[in-house]
Amino acid sequence: MQLARATCNIGGMDSLTELTRRLENLIRAGTLAQLDPEKPRCRVKTGGLLTGWLPFFALRAGEDSDWDPPSIDEQCLVLSPSGNPAHGFVIFGLYSDRFPAPDNVPTRRRRRYRDGAIVDYDTESHTLTATLPDGGRANLVAPGGITITGDITITGDVNIEGLVTVTDDVVAGAKNISLVKHRTTGVLSGDGVSEGPIP
Repeated sequence: MQLARATCNIGGMDSLTELTRRLENLIRAGTLAQLDPEKPRCRVKTGGLLTGWLPFFALRAGEDSDWDPPSIDEQCLVLSPSGNPAHGFVIFGLYSDRFPAPDNVPTRRRRRYRDGAIVDYDTESHTLTATLPDGGRANLVAPGGITITGDITITGDVNIEGLVTVTDDVVAGAKNISLVKHRTTGVLSGDGVSEGPIP
């Protein structure tokens, strides 16, 4: 009887140890160690352990989907519902000393990119701002057309390939000379060239 009781106690300790291990593995903090963008899968360093290749969360992964891969050393959580990290998945998006928050204004939504580009929307000033680094380019492809409502200010040269149609008028120069209403003097026939418009 004494031997049987001792065996039962040993078995109980083994079960308790396994239960404790699984509880500890339910949620583990770590940092991204390796990334395979083709899979896509990642490996996480957590404590003294390195996980296997695990899936990681995206904002959307259905008919509408996002691709925004994490960075090496980015802080994360490994969630393992069974307590077995081999069957876990990874959540990113925790600020750290290595990757601090890019802003601290409550009314502003900011996205900062690794090359220095920043895209902001401020709900207080109702302003959308995109700032690109030196050499940055913006491309907008809209086969159905583009409609802009509001005044436009352009600083720099403008190149247009194609027909320009104006339904109102074009005013040029410091004297606001109208394309539609301006008059010329000294008009000549044939190959002659008229004088400039009357201001």
